Amino acid sequence: MSRRRTREEGGTERRAEGVWLRVFIYVFGTHLFAGFVWILFYVGEHAKK
Repeated sequence: MSRRRTREEGGTERRAEGVWLRVFIYVFGTHLFAGFVWILFYVGEHAKK
């Protein structure tokens, strides 16, 4: 016999997966933005004046 999931069990598990996905996206996006800013400073520092 298979056990049927209730709405609460599936919702909690899915919500936890969504939180981890959001955290990954925010951390990745923040590092990507920080890298872009770092490149801007690097290029600006080495530009011919």
